[in-house]
Amino acid sequence: MMTTQKDIRAWLAGRLPDDWFTGTAEVDVDRDEILVVGALPQPSLSDDADADDRAAADRSRIEAWREETRRARMEIARQAERTFDRIISWGATCGDQRSLFTTVSSPAMTRLRMPERKVLDTLIAAGVARSRSDALAWCVRLVAEKQDEWLSDLREAIAKVHEVRGQGPGR
Repeated sequence: MMTTQKDIRAWLAGRLPDDWFTGTAEVDVDRDEILVVGALPQPSLSDDADADDRAAADRSRIEAWREETRRARMEIARQAERTFDRIISWGATCGDQRSLFTTVSSPAMTRLRMPERKVLDTLIAAGVARSRSDALAWCVRLVAEKQDEWLSDLREAIAKVHEVRGQGPGR
């Protein structure tokens, strides 16, 4: 079974219609989900259109694409889910607008000691989150946003380890 991100991207490139996106679709993969996001062409607007008009038109383009491609996306997703044993999620960008739909919200169980629980409970008390689950998700999003460069370096290091491991004896 093909499971590398490269294999998945190639498979999807063969299945996605060429006229769906203005370029190559962005394909992101984890253990649970494959997220496919493509850029759509921006609609033409009159010269007097402002930023709000542009944003509304771009959002509308995404919504129309979502409806128009629903059946084909569902069929591609069914085939991909059988092939890769992962859920397929979709999204689109148009100009500055980005919309993800049918994405997975996967539970992540963890054990926390009192100091970590107090952090989550503080976020709840402050109204930042409704529950410990929401608070933990907020913390993960904050780390991803603030430590993007560090996480990128870490992902590159992991990829290098996998590459070296694959070249080892017996391979």
